[in-house]
Amino acid sequence: MTRSRVIWTGVVVLLAALVLWVASYTDWADTKVPVPPTGEARTNPVYAAQRLAWALGARATRDEVFTVPARDAAVVLSGWHWNLVRGRREALERWVESGGRLVVDSLLVTSDEDFRKWSGIRRKFEDIGVRPPRRSGDTRCRPFDEAVSEPRRSVAPARFSICDVFIPTSLATDKPMTWALRDASGVQVMRVAVGRGTVTVINATPFLYQSLFDGDHGRLFVAATELRRGDDLHFFSEDNSPMLLALMWRSGAPVIVLSLLVVALLMWRGAIRFGPLEVPPPAERRSLAEQIRGTGEFALRYGDGGALHAASVRGFEEAARRRIPGYAGLSAKERGMALERLSGVDATGLLSAAYHPRSREAHDLRSSIALIETARRQLLVRLKRS
Repeated sequence: MTRSRVIWTGVVVLLAALVLWVASYTDWADTKVPVPPTGEARTNPVYAAQRLAWALGARATRDEVFTVPARDAAVVLSGWHWNLVRGRREALERWVESGGRLVVDSLLVTSDEDFRKWSGIRRKFEDIGVRPPRRSGDTRCRPFDEAVSEPRRSVAPARFSICDVFIPTSLATDKPMTWALRDASGVQVMRVAVGRGTVTVINATPFLYQSLFDGDHGRLFVAATELRRGDDLHFFSEDNSPMLLALMWRSGAPVIVLSLLVVALLMWRGAIRFGPLEVPPPAERRSLAEQIRGTGEFALRYGDGGALHAASVRGFEEAARRRIPGYAGLSAKERGMALERLSGVDATGLLSAAYHPRSREAHDLRSSIALIETARRQLLVRLKRS
């Protein structure tokens, strides 16, 4: 056996011994891992309470916007701002006084003075030295004994196990209590009559998410809401309300889209441009004849033609002075004879076109200028030849 085979055999034996040693000291067991909530159970804090109400034959809904429910319905408030909207609060108070059942927990955001004046229930803070003695075992959940009003004295009081009660405070009232739960720390659940309805205050949050499965919170939910088959139950909470932008989009998406388009158009209109709106036309040279014709048409269209006629006469006289010696000192008859001989144009018509006032009128202007220009060109041609 070669040296390399001996080494590899030793490595394999060591690995096998290591695997056997690990296996002998390892135990395999199945462990159940709780699956986190998904879907509506993850986003709706009262989903479990809703399902319990449905299973008991009631109609339970979670509303984001407060609307006055039916008179015989029940309302559960959690994370709700009591004094945020005065009209909403007064509508809720009138509904309870007309016969509604209201249940609130410790997450109700309210001014104690306003809520106390209306319901008669207040929170009382205990001294630190008066706290009840700590018990062994689970300190989250505490047993509370039921206290009932006189008409229900014949019913044996029940005991409820409630978890996560805010012990430094308790509930107090000057009104007669129709139902309550208490222990050595004081009353932690209380119901009083307000008008023809009732208000139940719980100094804990036993109905949110999976807290409903702790202690006797399910039984407490039925007792606090006085739930019966066929009841209409409403949950109101503002803790998980959508953001202001989401509410604006949900309520007025078309207005937001049009506003953004208007803002974008205004920004585009007022922005600094990096070039002309249109491509500039290429530069082209214009012939002298086109320039002259264009200038003449402009003068005829936007003037009386006098300036154009005068310019033609000046050009004609300059050519005549250059061609005819002593032109300025000749008489009219001598000028006509000399011009007719050199240009071949009738002298009477030429002088009339150049100096008669009628030649500058609109209906004769074109023919007068054409005759003067013809004579001028003939003079220049004769001058060039000579």
